[in-house]
Amino acid sequence: MSDSNENARAGRSHGNLSRRRLLQGTAGAFGAALASAGIYELIDSIAKPPDRPAAGADSPPVQEQYILQNEQVVMVDGSGVKSSNGTIAVRVPALHDHVITARLNVSANAKALQEAQHHLESALLDVERRFPPTPTGVATTVAWGLPYFHHYIPTLGKASGFFKAGTRYPEYLPVDLATSKTEGHTVYALQEARTFPSDQSPPGFGPVRLEQNDVAVLLRSDSLANIKAAQNVLFGSGSNQAGSLFKVTSIRYGFSGGGFYGQQGLPSKLALAANIPGAQSIPRQAQGFLGFATTLDSNMGPGNIANLETLPGLTDQWPNGYFKQGTTMHLSHLFQDLVTWYEQNFPQYADRVQAMLQPGLSPAPAPGTLALQPPGQSEAEVAQGVQRYHAYGHTGSMSQVDSTTSPTTSNYGKAYPTGTTIPVRGDFDTLDNPFHYTSDPTADHYSEKKAAGLHFIQFQPTIAIFNRVRLSMDGHYPDMTLPIAPRSPHAGINSVLHTTHRQNYLVPPRRHRSFPLAEFLV
Repeated sequence: MSDSNENARAGRSHGNLSRRRLLQGTAGAFGAALASAGIYELIDSIAKPPDRPAAGADSPPVQEQYILQNEQVVMVDGSGVKSSNGTIAVRVPALHDHVITARLNVSANAKALQEAQHHLESALLDVERRFPPTPTGVATTVAWGLPYFHHYIPTLGKASGFFKAGTRYPEYLPVDLATSKTEGHTVYALQEARTFPSDQSPPGFGPVRLEQNDVAVLLRSDSLANIKAAQNVLFGSGSNQAGSLFKVTSIRYGFSGGGFYGQQGLPSKLALAANIPGAQSIPRQAQGFLGFATTLDSNMGPGNIANLETLPGLTDQWPNGYFKQGTTMHLSHLFQDLVTWYEQNFPQYADRVQAMLQPGLSPAPAPGTLALQPPGQSEAEVAQGVQRYHAYGHTGSMSQVDSTTSPTTSNYGKAYPTGTTIPVRGDFDTLDNPFHYTSDPTADHYSEKKAAGLHFIQFQPTIAIFNRVRLSMDGHYPDMTLPIAPRSPHAGINSVLHTTHRQNYLVPPRRHRSFPLAEFLV
């Protein structure tokens, strides 16, 4: 490990925590953290907002909370710059991404939960009246963890068109029909988070923390002022705000893009501003710290394909499930070791391309935007690559596991060709270490020293799909395991990632986003 990496690890030491941060669990510390965005305040002054098409004034929000409405898709050339003759389609993400996780500050009874349901929905509608649910306004996604359902919704007391009276947890959750059939017992679309073969936290950090939050709120916007205003409505302490409903456990800030218009991207600018080891090696216009675009259109599920009910036979939510038009969400945090990536394991651009995509590629010498075209590598082709090159690539290892394996017509009549990606990514780079704010700095190993990281978010119909894709990233497939250690430099990008936290969530449709199922309690 280099001296620079040792210094970064040392900055995570509890002995370096200031008294102010050690007291972060207090209301005053939370309020200060909510009001200040720290280094992220720079973004609106150093990045040009994307030139997005105007949203229709009369266009109502879609039921799918996870879909970023009015998202721009641009064609880029090999350098990643928007170009009239570019050949690669890239979705332009929001500049700012904030996630706030919380446990509930609500009594576990029908009256309290139903009042909380109305209170939160009123606050969310207030945000939507002030800002369109797009990147030029504020896009809001409310997701619920298994602890919420387990503790607050033990039994449904009322019958409905969806459930029988007396339905108990977890029987009202969406059923993963495909996995249930394979495993021979009922498996739900939402499952507890697990660890994976390559999961490894930094030295001294401890094991990966599998979180138990009740709720997570994702806010996306090109404007920090808009996000701050939305956060104040949802988590502020005034009488017309919803903050009294929550005990916030973390605030997670981050960013993406900024370099699609020939400008220096946010990853390069902010990493240099924060003196992150290895920052000088980040390509100038890179969308992410590792130098590659993460929102390639071909690698993002189109339309509503990630819904619980869209693809036939995946879940029981078609045609009339309570959670129809919802999805599942995985949220995790991991550190990215830029020194090892750029200077030690993969010092040449071609090395990084082969680690990120697949071995054997011969890219142009200058860093640029690259993509594996659908349907990507099959499992057999990945194995053949290992035999020939003694390595596999990150994207190549997952490219067919996360996609349709044959031409598929959705329940809505949409035809998807073989190789259509199913999950939708929403991850973003961060300088949090690991979070901007935590209510438990000891357990979360909080440090004020900035570090290159990623708040990883992915939406997919079932958590089983996420688990299967994530295992393939480690070379583990249902019928074989690649003969490469999962943290080897020959295993894609795994050797430069250090995971710290994971949790899975259910994202209801917009109509049920506020305390789902509380209306059926008695």
